[in-house]
Amino acid sequence: MAASFRPDIQGLRALAVGGVVAYHFGLTALPGGFAGVDIFFVISGWLITTHLMQEIGETGRLDLWRFYARRARRLLPAALFVILVTLAAGYFILAPQEQALYSRGAMFASAYAINLWLLRWSFDYFAADATSNPFIHFWSLSVEEQFYLAWPALLLLAAWLRPGRRTAAAVIGVAGLASFAACQWLTSAAPAWAFYFSPLRAWEFAAGGLATLVPIALLQHRIWLRAALGWFGLALIATAYLLLSEDLPFPGWYALLPVAGTVLVLLSGVGGPQSNRRTGWQAIDPATALSLSPLQWIGTLSYSLYLWHWPVIVYAGMLAPELSVPQRLGCGVLALALSVLTYHLIEDPARRGAWMAVGARAFPKAIPGAKPLRAFPGLVLVPALMLTGTGVAVAYANAHLATRNIGPEQRGIEQAVERPSIARAVDKNCLADFQTVTPKPCMFGPADATRTIVLFGDSHADQWSTPLIEAARRNDTKIITYLKSSCRASRLSTFNTVLKRDYTECDAWREQAISEI
Repeated sequence: MAASFRPDIQGLRALAVGGVVAYHFGLTALPGGFAGVDIFFVISGWLITTHLMQEIGETGRLDLWRFYARRARRLLPAALFVILVTLAAGYFILAPQEQALYSRGAMFASAYAINLWLLRWSFDYFAADATSNPFIHFWSLSVEEQFYLAWPALLLLAAWLRPGRRTAAAVIGVAGLASFAACQWLTSAAPAWAFYFSPLRAWEFAAGGLATLVPIALLQHRIWLRAALGWFGLALIATAYLLLSEDLPFPGWYALLPVAGTVLVLLSGVGGPQSNRRTGWQAIDPATALSLSPLQWIGTLSYSLYLWHWPVIVYAGMLAPELSVPQRLGCGVLALALSVLTYHLIEDPARRGAWMAVGARAFPKAIPGAKPLRAFPGLVLVPALMLTGTGVAVAYANAHLATRNIGPEQRGIEQAVERPSIARAVDKNCLADFQTVTPKPCMFGPADATRTIVLFGDSHADQWSTPLIEAARRNDTKIITYLKSSCRASRLSTFNTVLKRDYTECDAWREQAISEI
């Protein structure tokens, strides 16, 4: 399929960023808005595969210098600007210890490796303390950049094996299936790996890549089929937004809802919108609906809006922990205004190459091999500036912290800040979820210990698991945990605000746990 501007894809971007922003801003009507990130992944797989396959078909090779320079121009300047402004604002909002910690997060974000940093600490994206990290949303951009590093090599491998779309589809399909299978297994076995590790998210990009290899003839003149696919795809996306929640294992099988929905919408747009149909349910097809001006405007701003919305809501939450609805709306307006400014002053000029053309012209055309190097300034200069800027911020924050580090108590605080905030029992998946009614005891320490301590209760009890476990291992003691989310040890029936009903699972779990204890 030839690469060309698709207004419906711009509309999909609007739906994707709208879902993410709605979720992060606490819109309870869309509990699955976080799946907007998966829509972005599929769109990226579609667009990048289309571009690379077209270049391979026309030239038999890939100009990787040009490819990565275009990615740098498109993504890095706006990201650098948001990171540096967020760090600067943090100087006035964050405590010194937080400045040091989040400056390191900024450095990983600028290197597009924050997903690996979060993975190291088994960071829970859906946990309450995620709202204190202004850079956590860069995890998805990191996954996407890592995809850009690997995907051209995969397509070149397919072309080397046997040029043609069928070989490319086979190679992408095998890679995608392997990624999908591993992701499903690790969603329950190691949730942080399934969520943050880019090879385990590769199947979502592969889905978009496979879709772009579908022969045009199968769809282009079947308007009714395209319309049906598109509406069904939008229904799947809506279902994901309305029914998914942070309590379900994700990505897992549930990620198929936004992924499959996006693939179907992308396929439905082949050939452009068919707005001339005015009969029955086909009066407006999905491509036409997604091409509406408001969606086009939001889609154009989607990258800048994604960058800005999270720091705005995080810092607002620090300044006013209980944000009212008007305050959240104000945060949304502020994020949108910052997005407009960033797009027009930074993102769009950089994308058009206005900034980097000067550096490119500095290379003499007479020098042999200079042509591929003309992309080099943009490819190297922007990451260097990002790492330098965030590196300076890290150094400053550390120095700022050191001036207040006047004794062993402060040193202890600094060491505690650098440790993961997740209790040991949670890290080992020993905290039962809302739906579980059968206790799952976990044992820590020597199995033949002469003393046993039972830790029983909810997450408030679990906060003691790490120090208890460490103390037990040094004192010939084993710890057995009976822990369930939002389920107190006392025999008091409660109402669960997430399930929106009486928490009967807690009552059943508690009685079984007491019996076992």
